[in-house]
Formats: sequence, structure tokens, C-alpha cells
Amino acid sequence: MDLRQLNYFIAVAETRHLGRAAEQLHLSQPPLSRQIQQLEEELKVKLFNRTPRGMELTQAGVALRRDARNIRSLVAQAAQRAQRAGKGQVGRLDVGVYGSATFGLVPRILTAFHARHPDVELVLHHAQTPEQLAALRCGQVHIVFERMLPDDSDIDVELVAREPVLLALSATHRLASRQQVDVSELRDETMLVGTSPSIAAMSMHLCCCHEFEPRLAPPVDNIVTAVLMAAAGMGVTFVPESMSNVHFPGITYRPLLTRVDVFMELHCFYLRREASSPLIAAMLDTARRFLKRRV
Repeated sequence: MDLRQLNYFIAVAETRHLGRAAEQLHLSQPPLSRQIQQLEEELKVKLFNRTPRGMELTQAGVALRRDARNIRSLVAQAAQRAQRAGKGQVGRLDVGVYGSATFGLVPRILTAFHARHPDVELVLHHAQTPEQLAALRCGQVHIVFERMLPDDSDIDVELVAREPVLLALSATHRLASRQQVDVSELRDETMLVGTSPSIAAMSMHLCCCHEFEPRLAPPVDNIVTAVLMAAAGMGVTFVPESMSNVHFPGITYRPLLTRVDVFMELHCFYLRREASSPLIAAMLDTARRFLKRRV
């Protein structure tokens, strides 16, 4: 018994007439009659009573009609799920996240993705880049949002967003009352930086463009620690705009007045061999739309 035979049986059971069922199935009546006979022979039960009024279901036929409809429905659902999975509309996507982008950019990207793909389960994994790369390669995560860029030949990287840079400083700092802070006024300040080489390099470049070399404090674990130290009056730190969503006691965020354009970038990266994955493609599409809106 196969799905085609079940479809033939359902058509006859619903029309109760071989001729009308054959017309509905775009068959001639004799082949349809033979299919029903073969199904009865295979099951070793009589499914229909042939009467002058048409085809009347037997008890066995009534039972088979109920199950056949369920089977056909399940097959249709399975086909639909497979098609949706092939389009990245269902499944599970494990996403690696880290750093200040988790306070603004990444939640907005994931919200946009969930709105377009509500049946995809999103699972977040928080770790630094080296751990995320290991997780990518062993399949624990599928895509990572980070500011640091991996330099691995098997990894593809895409730009997601460029954020304005703000200055984080103590609310009691002499510059805290300014609407904007001129970078040249920071020449005597202690600069707090995390372990990110890109942020340290950006800080050096920005200060050098204003004709001074920054006084860098020893690197701290992460940008949150740097902001907390700034709140305590231990220095100032450059942060991406996302950090302004985090309201620590005693901290103030101020836009910068600069001679050069400066921003911090957010990227996503994934294994090159997984680029054809429908779920990754769907997330990349969302990220590209996000970048396009912000450019």
C-alpha cells in the first residue's frame, strides 16, 4: 500500500462513485477500479460494497478512510516542514555573542530575525572570540556576532554595523557637563582599554590624529570593566554607542568632537563551508538588511 493508492481510495470513498472519482483524479475508470481491487487484495479485506447507488464503504473501509486522511495530512505537513526548513524558516540556530554589541545591536538584529522567522529557535552562547571559533568548528554555534575579527582561512566575515564612538567618564568629571567632548581635551587623561586590539588601536589612532599620545592604563578584562573603572574616576574610555544602553551608577556618556570620522564595527562570522545553510543564509539576510538601514 502506497500513498498513491491511498489517494485513489480516498477519492472513491469521498465521491462514493468510481466514475466521479476517476474524473477527479484525471484517470479513466478501469485503471482506478483495478487499483481499488489491488488494494483490497493486498489488505485482504473488502473496502467497498458495490451497489446500484455507487460505492458504499464497509466497516474496514470506514476505518481505512480515517487513517488514510490522517496519513495524507501528515505527509503534507512533512513536505511543508521540509520546504520551510529548506528556506530557513524552521529549525534551531545557535548564535555566539560577546561584548558591548549585546547591549544594543545584537538584540535588535535578533528581534528582526525572530519577527521574520518566528518558528526558528534561537539559542545564544556568550564567550570570547577564541572560544567562539572552537565552538564554530565543532558545531556548537553556527554564527557569531563580534567586534574582533578572526583571521582564519575557513571563516567568512561580514560587516554588520558601524557605531559612533562615545566617551564614557565619571559623572563628576570636569568634562561631564559638556554636550560634546573635544578629543584634544583628553591629552592628560588616563585611557582605559579592554583586551581588544582593535579598540586599543582605535584609541591610539584617534588621539594621534589630535596630536597627542594617550596615556594608556594596563588593559582590563573587557569594556564593561573599563566603564566601571571610569565611573569610579580611574580614567576615561571610548565606547561604542551600544554601551549607552547600560546605565551604571556614576557614569556619563558623551559624543565626541573629532577631526576624523571614528566608529566601531560589528561583524558576524561563520564557517565558509556552512554558507549554504538556509538558517545561516536567513540570518545573514537579516544582518545585511540591518546594515543597509544604518548606512
